[in-house]
Amino acid sequence: MCMLHPRPLRNHRTFHQAAPAPPRSPSPERHNEDDALHLDENGPGDGFMPDPDIENGPGDGFMPDPDTCVQLGPLFRTFHPHLTGLKCNINGDFIDQNLPPPLQTDALPTDWAPYESRVAFETAEFLFTRNQMSAGQIDTLLDLWAATLIQYDDSPPFASHCDLYDTIDSTPLGDVAWESFSMSYKGVKPAENVPPWMKATYEVWFRDPCLLIHNILANPDFDGEIEYTPYQDYDDNNQRCFKKIFSGDWAWTQADKIAEDPEMHGSTFVPLIVGSDKTTVSVATGHTEYHPLYLSIGNVFNSVRRAHRNSLVLVGFLAIPTTTKEHADDVDFRNFRRQLFHSSLANIFKSLKKNMTTPDVVRCPDGHYRRVIYGLGPYIADYPEQVLLSGIVTGWCPKYVLFNHTNLLVQELQHKQLWYEYGIVGDVVPFTNDFARADIHELLSPDLLHQIIKGTFKDHLVDWVGEYLEHTHGKACAAEIQDDIDRRIAAVAPFAGLRCFPEGRGFSQWTGDDSKALMKVYLPAIRGHVPRDIIHAFSAFLDFCYIVRRKALTEDDLMQLQDALDRFHQYREVFKTTGVRLTFSLPRQHSLQHYARMIRLFGAPNGLCSSITESKHIKAVKEPWRRSSGYKALGQMLLTNQRLDKIAAACSDFEARGMLHGSCVSDALQRLKNPLVMPQEPPIQIRVNEPHHQTTEGEAVDIIDGPTVEARVELAAKPISGGACDVPTLALALGLPEFPALIQQFLYNQLHLNDHEHAAFDPATAPAFMGRIVIYSSAAASFYAPSDLSGTGGMRREHIRATTSWRGGPARNDCVFVSMNDEVSCGLDGLAVARVLCFFGLQYRGKYFQCAVVQWFSYVTDSRDPDTGMYIVTPSTNDVSIIHIDCIFRAAHLIPVYGNNFIPCEITLHNSH
Repeated sequence: MCMLHPRPLRNHRTFHQAAPAPPRSPSPERHNEDDALHLDENGPGDGFMPDPDIENGPGDGFMPDPDTCVQLGPLFRTFHPHLTGLKCNINGDFIDQNLPPPLQTDALPTDWAPYESRVAFETAEFLFTRNQMSAGQIDTLLDLWAATLIQYDDSPPFASHCDLYDTIDSTPLGDVAWESFSMSYKGVKPAENVPPWMKATYEVWFRDPCLLIHNILANPDFDGEIEYTPYQDYDDNNQRCFKKIFSGDWAWTQADKIAEDPEMHGSTFVPLIVGSDKTTVSVATGHTEYHPLYLSIGNVFNSVRRAHRNSLVLVGFLAIPTTTKEHADDVDFRNFRRQLFHSSLANIFKSLKKNMTTPDVVRCPDGHYRRVIYGLGPYIADYPEQVLLSGIVTGWCPKYVLFNHTNLLVQELQHKQLWYEYGIVGDVVPFTNDFARADIHELLSPDLLHQIIKGTFKDHLVDWVGEYLEHTHGKACAAEIQDDIDRRIAAVAPFAGLRCFPEGRGFSQWTGDDSKALMKVYLPAIRGHVPRDIIHAFSAFLDFCYIVRRKALTEDDLMQLQDALDRFHQYREVFKTTGVRLTFSLPRQHSLQHYARMIRLFGAPNGLCSSITESKHIKAVKEPWRRSSGYKALGQMLLTNQRLDKIAAACSDFEARGMLHGSCVSDALQRLKNPLVMPQEPPIQIRVNEPHHQTTEGEAVDIIDGPTVEARVELAAKPISGGACDVPTLALALGLPEFPALIQQFLYNQLHLNDHEHAAFDPATAPAFMGRIVIYSSAAASFYAPSDLSGTGGMRREHIRATTSWRGGPARNDCVFVSMNDEVSCGLDGLAVARVLCFFGLQYRGKYFQCAVVQWFSYVTDSRDPDTGMYIVTPSTNDVSIIHIDCIFRAAHLIPVYGNNFIPCEITLHNSH
């Protein structure tokens, strides 16, 4: 099957719109999937640029009147009429809303205190934060540095590691001291053989959450990335759109309750987002565990919270009670352990209790003061932690009963009846009982990582497929089929951000990233080995996954979500009929039923996933533990975290004052030229960061940290070695005798790009290109994909390869999505699929053209495959074109259609190109 391809568009407006400054409000978007050949109908991801009107919102100076409705692009936003986030002075008196903010500091732009200079600060930040150099190595480095400066009668910025640490400790910004309290068992003890846990004292370390919130709110980094007023978004069809926490029903309802007191009108609601999760720092040396507690606020954008950016902070370390095996199953010990957890949380957050009903005057990122009302918000936790928090029996749903019902049941029923009939532990008093407007059963947030990715997909469905194969084919035959599934997975072509599975999926230590990668390739790999109902179950579940991962969801999306869940429940019955499962009473899988309601309450779930707190473990717990001596490590870890916070706060302050523009070298050269020059306000900078969790087997995707910018594709910075050649040479290398004519036609089309009427291309009369061509091995596509791993502005970058040898092995020629003219009907919203044979550039008539030689694929049908729900494409053998790289939208990932037969053992990922 062949597909006609008129000229691909350049700068296709649908996919290459200029974007505004940082995003501010939700816009409905399509869910994404990278896989093709199988290709998912949802296409290339979140590549549609946000409408400037939507993302800019009404502006920082805008203050909504009661019942205000503002049009933001295709959305209409209604603000809460009473909790409007009005600006005030330091005494809490409301002011003219158009007044500029007061100065945040009297310090001059040349004042680096407590550091003596920019070099001193950046040295401290590099050694302590980025390099994490040990004290001994710092001394060695400073000694070597000093040796080079002796002849100039100069010295390094620090004399020793002690000098460096003292300077960091003297930083006033970000200084929230660690405190502690102790708890012990106060109940009745036996006369003899008192269990050790009853005699022990349990110490809890924490920092005042009120001061931590003050630091978050005062951070100028968050200006333009924070919200002060709950709102409701509607589209043209009067459907709600849910994105950030303030767009959900919960924030609006909380504001209604607060506004019952007229004195609260004009205030700002600041909901606390709390998360806790045990983590192990060392298995080999004794299974050392810690129980960190984290805090963020619901006002900051979801993308900021996912990127941390100092909006997620470490509050404390909870005690982990232990006892002997003899007493581990004692009812009293288990109840004590539960209540110790809740009592600790209540004690840690008690400093906020007063300001849950009385305003606290706090400086905000825009420099203005506001009257703030706190409230306990969504709690991020995995299922074991949810069981502990909600006071339920393991195996029950923490959403099953709400606070009022629980209290009534506890008052009326015996503990035994509560346990067996309602799954409630009657002895536990939830910590939320101490705080206004708080119900822990409502506040437990959805958890994409443990409930969907690791839970339902990896631990349930993937394992069930293995059990089905053994139950149906016997152990030996099932092993052969599993080996073929592994070979299929291993044969998948590499793709940016996708973990490669050179040995299939047969390894023991799974991470969330491993499971997410397997989700993208598993469905095509099992097709042909399992019944259609299992394929349909996986397809429906993946539909659910990709809908729920969206950055913003409308009422229509929630209907699609429920439809996908209904289909999943229908088709998973195959695991019962084949004898694999007796019941589907599984808490993590059951939790999918609550997602639609949770989205209406709290907005998109990607801002409340436990992956946010788990990734924080690395910086807050695991790395500080490794930097410690191991002896009484907690005290050293507390100090390390405090110093990291001080450096981060100082960095934000220096950046806000325009003191970190450029590099140390450029700054020093500028001052040599003009010693009186003052630092200038830096322009918007885009930083590209490599993800730290990427495995060596996979290929990293670049995270572009910064505002949303125009989507673009760029050739590599340098051509390949010896890459310049003439047209006949490249034609021979590509095996394309028609290559000279293709260049001819390409240049003719480019020169007449804006001509509505021009003569048809005639190779006999069109000018021929006789110049040199420069060959590149790759290009990079930067685009807006906020539902994927991306920066705070939703931008990410993927590399597209077209090289004769990849990492010393065979050739690699990646596939791409190409934006086409409206004349062409493509299955994926006007996007065609092509394989890049070569990237090159050429100079012609004073213009430099960046080009790609592509081989087209054609869609087998205009609709998705009824089994997998993915599009299927086939290569067009002789259909080759030259396109401008501006036509390329992003990389496309193609997975082979394996059929029903086993694939040969010698097939590798290189055969998939």
